[in-house]
Amino acid sequence: MIDSQDVVEDVDLLVVGGGKAGKTLAMDLARAGRRVVMVERGMIGGTCVNVACIPTKSLVTSSRLARRAARAQSLGLSIGELEVDLHMLRSHKDGVVADMVALNRQQFLDSGMDFVLGTARFVAERTVAIDLNDGGRRMVRGADVVINTGTVPHMPSVPGLADAAPLNSETIMDLERIPERLVVIGGGYVGLEFAHMFAAFGSKVTVLDRGPRLLPREDADISGVLAQCLREDGVEVLTGVTVKDVARDEHAVRLMLKDGRTLLTDAVLAATGRDPVTSDLGLDAAGVRTDERGFVRVDDALATDAPHTWAVGDVAGSPQFTHVSLDDYRVVKAGITGGTRSTAGRLVPWNLFTDPELARVGLTEEQARATGRDIRVARLPVKGIPRARTMRETRGLWKAVVDRNTEEILGVSLLGPDSSEVLTVVQTAMWAGLPFTRLRDGIIAHPTMAEGLNALFTSWGD
Repeated sequence: MIDSQDVVEDVDLLVVGGGKAGKTLAMDLARAGRRVVMVERGMIGGTCVNVACIPTKSLVTSSRLARRAARAQSLGLSIGELEVDLHMLRSHKDGVVADMVALNRQQFLDSGMDFVLGTARFVAERTVAIDLNDGGRRMVRGADVVINTGTVPHMPSVPGLADAAPLNSETIMDLERIPERLVVIGGGYVGLEFAHMFAAFGSKVTVLDRGPRLLPREDADISGVLAQCLREDGVEVLTGVTVKDVARDEHAVRLMLKDGRTLLTDAVLAATGRDPVTSDLGLDAAGVRTDERGFVRVDDALATDAPHTWAVGDVAGSPQFTHVSLDDYRVVKAGITGGTRSTAGRLVPWNLFTDPELARVGLTEEQARATGRDIRVARLPVKGIPRARTMRETRGLWKAVVDRNTEEILGVSLLGPDSSEVLTVVQTAMWAGLPFTRLRDGIIAHPTMAEGLNALFTSWGD
């Protein structure tokens, strides 16, 4: 509740949480002359800059270089024995993050917004009490309010796991040493990126997943080729397994599996998803409702149940990618400024930065068949792309699904080097509604990875 002695500041826009969508909207409207307050607990720039996309991809770059250095002789080079220096790795990662944080802070100041470091809790509709990090308290009410508080790593409810002090996707980047043995619980995108990364850094890595195969949202042939690549690079992959109990002693962590096996490891990474940051926001006072998992309920315009109140990014249940959060900004800006934009029907790209990397947009073969369409499926082993051969990076599989009657591209899954860059070519064709023949017959520079699209769309399985 608002105390009668509280002084409430009224602003045009109040943003709670400084993730990609929220900070972009705050800066945009502040530059346009609106009175804007953005509250952030401490991660200047948001999760992506501090503990997710930017630091992880900085380390992915290092792990890829380590893997390439290990096979330098195949490229005609002799560079001696590789040594992974954890201090230098952390300095590299921290330096990239520090530069991005400094850039974000300066952009906040230059935009003219009122950037507040503190913890906000709703006390009424569109009104928060802010406990400032440097002491004191402010009360702010927004004509429009955006909730952008993000998510935190999920702790699985496995007996003994919490007491064993497992790593998560954030704490693993601050290790004091590279573990000799690492067990990753969870075979999703986050778990696989770290598994492949630490295998390149010298850890003996085991991935545990409850499902019958890795990445159940992908087609079985794609996930199967990726699993084989991981195994070739020293990652042990165990699927269809469940952790029954965990115990730590002074020497190791012991994981007991339900099938009776026991694993010993030096460190455990729990990579089983993320939970929304909503439990301590006072959303009831704001008139904002959440679903059974705690994510804020929103409609296709990202509007909550409360008037003039939106939620964006991970906390709204959007796909947990920064590029989706950026589009959430566009949707909410339209809602605030009188435009019309929706999350319905968005063509969202997915990228997994293993080595080789996996990039997908649109429907998988399984999803396309479930629609009842008459489809064609093309498959191209990456070794069939000349550029891949010049790099001696020939592992992987490209796959495309098209509508047989309309020649519309329904989706592609590209597992191979530089796939995330090639994906945008296909996504652009899909946005434009081009038939697959435009990529099959287009003149694409040789030798490039994108040139493989010429061959992919002639490699039909029927």
